[in-house]
Amino acid sequence: MLRSSPDLPLADAADHAACRAAIRTGSRSFYAASWLLPRTVRRDAYALYAFCRLSDDAVDTGARRADAVPVLRERLSRAYAGRPWDSPADRALAEVVARTAMPQALPAALLDGLAWDAAGRRYADLPALCAYAARVAGSVGAMMTVVMGERSPVALARACDLGIAMQLTNIARDVGEDARAGRLYLPESWMREAGLDPDAFLAHPHPSPALAAVVTRLLRAADLLYLRSEPGIALLPAGCRPAVRAARLIYAEIGRSLERQGLDPVSQRARVTGPRKAALLARAGLPLAAGGVPWPPLPEAAFLVEAVAALPQAAAPTLPWWDLATRAERFLDLIEILRERESVRDPAPS
Repeated sequence: MLRSSPDLPLADAADHAACRAAIRTGSRSFYAASWLLPRTVRRDAYALYAFCRLSDDAVDTGARRADAVPVLRERLSRAYAGRPWDSPADRALAEVVARTAMPQALPAALLDGLAWDAAGRRYADLPALCAYAARVAGSVGAMMTVVMGERSPVALARACDLGIAMQLTNIARDVGEDARAGRLYLPESWMREAGLDPDAFLAHPHPSPALAAVVTRLLRAADLLYLRSEPGIALLPAGCRPAVRAARLIYAEIGRSLERQGLDPVSQRARVTGPRKAALLARAGLPLAAGGVPWPPLPEAAFLVEAVAALPQAAAPTLPWWDLATRAERFLDLIEILRERESVRDPAPS
């Protein structure tokens, strides 16, 4: 059993290596994009991801899902008190939140969303679904923005847009997998409008033109948020922009892959191939257009932006500038990794 460890130092090299391993096995897309981050930001990103991953796994695969969330909230409180539990992810999280002045409301929102998962909550319409996505994914976008040293309301609002868009894409891709596990995230009002009974579909998930219509609506909602997110990337430190844009492009491509396979998320799982990811990674390095319409945050995500505004401004981390040779070498290494992972057909999710 994990225990509180006030006498242990914060994260060491082994802890950070464990966090890196968690993302490498847990998300090929996020891991690929993370290679474009500056080293210090990449390390903190791995720490955040490791805690998010262990939290999600505790609720998603644990034998007693309802009991997992109170334990996770206790772990989060310990991390913020500087007394993390004896776990690499907890120690790394404690280090990150202390150094970046991360509002506790951000990771707490993630745990609220996981509590909704544990309760089996379903969503009547798109705003209700976006409220869930803001907690489990918009919060991650906001946390990453803080880690990168950017705390402006506009950048945070766009980061939340991106996180919510990614979550909507994940929901569209995983309809069949979720239904077979007894979970349903599609807006129930949309399903009924298309002629689908949510309970009947959950009992017997199968592809159909009606389901394709609902999935199309969800992908269009995600696409709108991807477009809204783009101007915010230009507000991030220059060294961080390629990684965030790569994540945006790769996740949006999951939707295109789903369309190419006939909008059937039940019989097969949409994936982005290694060569296609490499092409998108190259595109992520192109110059970004600044400006754009300064949309307010989605109402469902506004509380995340307000939580950061309520804390004093933290000093931005010093980010290393890469010379051209170093960036080229890292990019070539990344392409090789993608090729190797594609050749062995790694079953981990995209």
